[in-house]
Amino acid sequence: CFRFVYTKTSKIGNMSTPVPLSDLAKMDDATFVSTIGGVYENSPWVAESIVSKAPFSSITSLHKTMADVVNSAPEEKKLALINAHPDLAGKAALSDELTAESKEEQGKAGLDTLTKEELESFTKMNEEYKAKFGFVFILAVRNATKHTILASFEARLKNSRMKEFEECITQIHKIAWMRLLTILEPADTGFLTCHVLDTASGKPADNMKISLKRISGAGKLGLIGTFVTNDDGRLTGGPALKGVEEFSVGVYEWTFNVGDYFAKEGSKLAGTPFLSNVPLVFGIDNPEDHYHVPLLCSPYGYSTYRGS
Repeated sequence: CFRFVYTKTSKIGNMSTPVPLSDLAKMDDATFVSTIGGVYENSPWVAESIVSKAPFSSITSLHKTMADVVNSAPEEKKLALINAHPDLAGKAALSDELTAESKEEQGKAGLDTLTKEELESFTKMNEEYKAKFGFVFILAVRNATKHTILASFEARLKNSRMKEFEECITQIHKIAWMRLLTILEPADTGFLTCHVLDTASGKPADNMKISLKRISGAGKLGLIGTFVTNDDGRLTGGPALKGVEEFSVGVYEWTFNVGDYFAKEGSKLAGTPFLSNVPLVFGIDNPEDHYHVPLLCSPYGYSTYRGS
């Protein structure tokens, strides 16, 4: 009875399109709750608690308000929320009785291709988990694999009940966030920037060629654009991506042509340079945020970080 959760698309009338935040603010109480009440599984009381606090300027602020309601709830209500999540990988999965949405979610996580040994491992750990903690295992599996899930299960079985209770609530907040992103249109505030620093010379890396690809997510996949850094090591013309039409949840890849740059700088390079092109694969989880993904590099090493 291993439990997973899935994300549904909001359906307003016959449409399956994201709802603008401005439309959410105009809804009556019942429509408001029916629109976002399901982001916390079978627990519309969370949405009901925040109706009076509308309007919301962003999905980020809406999610925080809902999470605050859950976090301030008594323990017995949190426990009920944990146990409100459906059993999606137990008898229903084995008998092919899952909804189309949950079947798709489990398929993305690879749970429809478990080997006999893996299924036995899931069953054994699930039984141990419930025996130890007294509630079900919760994990946001949308971007996970079966191997990630198994590793997480093994690690979390070592936790105390208090720590694991808190982790389940944290996972539920993640699930709610991902569901909100499928239901609502984000605020038009997110953008992506970059900065390249030459750590060998202690200066900005000017005139370096960079390309950006979208590997997964909404929008066109593949090459998005090519850029050349300016004298300050930044992208000429501002952000590489900006606003809801360009900047969306997904996995992206910068590719930095560091070999050409260091050859231009007259750096001492091997016949076959140690670094030629440097790819950086990174994820965008909040389309309303500023993501700054820089590169600090020399001919023989590089690093990055999430800035803002």
